[in-house]
Amino acid sequence: MEFDIVKAQEADIEPHRRLFLAEAKFQFIYNKCHGAGWVDNYLFKFEERSVGYGSVWGKDKREDRDTICEFFLDQPFRKYARQIFDQFIKAANAGFVECQTNDILLAGMAFESAKNINAEAILFETAYETAFTIEGAQFVKSKNPDEWDAYSIQNNGEVVATGGFIWNYNFPYIDIYYEVKENFRKQGYGVLIMQELKKEAYRLNRLPAARCNVKNQASKALLLKAGMRVCGYIIIGEIIKEINPA
Repeated sequence: MEFDIVKAQEADIEPHRRLFLAEAKFQFIYNKCHGAGWVDNYLFKFEERSVGYGSVWGKDKREDRDTICEFFLDQPFRKYARQIFDQFIKAANAGFVECQTNDILLAGMAFESAKNINAEAILFETAYETAFTIEGAQFVKSKNPDEWDAYSIQNNGEVVATGGFIWNYNFPYIDIYYEVKENFRKQGYGVLIMQELKKEAYRLNRLPAARCNVKNQASKALLLKAGMRVCGYIIIGEIIKEINPA
């Protein structure tokens, strides 16, 4: 079958992106790239009918367009995924693929067509609620919820941990970040602020999500203790330009 891979505007791929996000049911970290203009988009066509799309961004520099980060096909055309993906690589002149492992279609293409694949980050979704307390500690909201450190844990009036949300991901997900002052670490304040930020996310009609570097085992342990669970990894690999079948 012959497919056409053509560069496209954001509006051209929007119907397919809506289908992708509806099907995904997870926080998609590359969602923010579209509104920020960090990607180039391509439409996949068969006999003048659009059947999917792909996006590329820069692995090291935002202005580069060397890394495939999105790849979606309508259900009837997924049996041609590898053929279309190979054409997409050539059309975009991509050298790398970066994706979430819970994005099954693109992750599959990455494992089939790339080498030197490494995990960059661990992705978390909410699993269960916790009920940790620390004597004297209070969860405090800023009067301006848009501030970077809009929320804090205070103990006897002293700020010991701060945190907040990153909003530019696909609804209903919201990314949680936090930081504990160095002299208050390993005392439970990180788990406590994560717990309270999860509650606040629900109040905001959002589903909490988080991530950490794959080597940051302390952060991973904290997130698991705060009722999160691993739902995937961010991986990146170098596309194999020439594949010689055995």
